[in-house]
Amino acid sequence: MNFTHEIKKERLLISLSGDLIGEDNGTAILEIATNAIHEKVLACIIDISNLRYINSSGIGVLITILTKFRNKGGEVYLMRPSESVQKLLVITKLNAIFQIIQSETEVIK
Repeated sequence: MNFTHEIKKERLLISLSGDLIGEDNGTAILEIATNAIHEKVLACIIDISNLRYINSSGIGVLITILTKFRNKGGEVYLMRPSESVQKLLVITKLNAIFQIIQSETEVIK
């Protein structure tokens, strides 16, 4: 899996591509989220449009990020899930826990 991140307009934007399977990148992504929270960033947008697959460890990474942000009064948004990832979110009922958006402009500060 590959990922990039940036903070803009007090929002952390993480873009993921490939397969989110909780490997070493999972730890790095969690560290980025923790650092952003320490910098008072309370919104996290995770662009998952280029993810092909997520396993249970990858779901754990997403839920951990969500927990970290919500514990500080923030929110996590999953942006543009691919069809296969959208199906997984529905099957696991995670679509009821995460806010699913199609663009950054949908995030209300």
